[in-house]
Amino acid sequence: MSAGLSDYPRRIIAVLGPTASGKSDLGMELARRSGGEIVSVDSMQVYRGMDIGTAKPSPAEQDEVRHHMIDVVDPGVDYAVAEFQRTGRAAMAEIAARERPVVIVGGSGLYFRSLVDPLRFPPSDPAVRAAVEGMSRSDVLAELLEIDPGAGDHVDLANPRRVRRALEIVRLEGGTPTERAADPQVDRVKNYRPEVPFTAIGVDPGEALGERVELRIDQMLGAGLVEEVAGLADRLGRTASSAVGYRQLLPVVAGTRTVSEGREATVRATMALARKQRTYFGRDPRIKWLAWHPDPAVRHASASRVIGEMSSCSS
Repeated sequence: MSAGLSDYPRRIIAVLGPTASGKSDLGMELARRSGGEIVSVDSMQVYRGMDIGTAKPSPAEQDEVRHHMIDVVDPGVDYAVAEFQRTGRAAMAEIAARERPVVIVGGSGLYFRSLVDPLRFPPSDPAVRAAVEGMSRSDVLAELLEIDPGAGDHVDLANPRRVRRALEIVRLEGGTPTERAADPQVDRVKNYRPEVPFTAIGVDPGEALGERVELRIDQMLGAGLVEEVAGLADRLGRTASSAVGYRQLLPVVAGTRTVSEGREATVRATMALARKQRTYFGRDPRIKWLAWHPDPAVRHASASRVIGEMSSCSS
């Protein structure tokens, strides 16, 4: 982890959970009262101009509490998690150097873990990737297994994309899937042993999530989400165009889907995303889930109490 963070082990707080759960408001309140700064772990808030559809904090909120990892790149850029990790960790170290609390907030589990866990992201090379993608599926599999007969223990050989990526990494770095799996860092990631201590709380409204999702989407549409998508349509790269809401409303902008159909598709996609987020975060034993309450003030009081208890236990 970047130098400086280990000096403030109990000053890193993470507020995590599915979309529309209220975690952003809670994180904002925790940062406001503690004098902390927020590091967003939202894979789409990094894109400039994607404001309404990503529920990006308002300019007033960003003026009140400093936010990091928001509006980092243009939406035409396919921003990789490896770059997010490098920039996000640097931001965390800067906050810690100012002796201010770091408040991580968001719903992207991989982006969160990239900041706190010893995750390593192998490089990619367009030329090497193109060469591998030009090969037949059987040839890719045969070459990988010739180099590493035990690759099937670590790579899903039935998944062509993962097999091609494994061969690309072998060609770039030389390390085989079996050799990489033997790295001690892999065991640390598997067993959720972070590089620095932190306190993580989870927010999930349970059965109320569906109603909250529909309300949020209606608010976004009322705030001009379709117009935002229309203005960005020609500038969205592969990653940005796959964002929930944007992907479903691009056909509306193109005139092949009604707004009502786009809304329903966005609701379904958002609920599917929430299920994935719940599953991902549910595997992490370090997250303390708050008992849900509709009153934000009660949620903040509960979070403050849990953070205090967890910090005392780690002392």
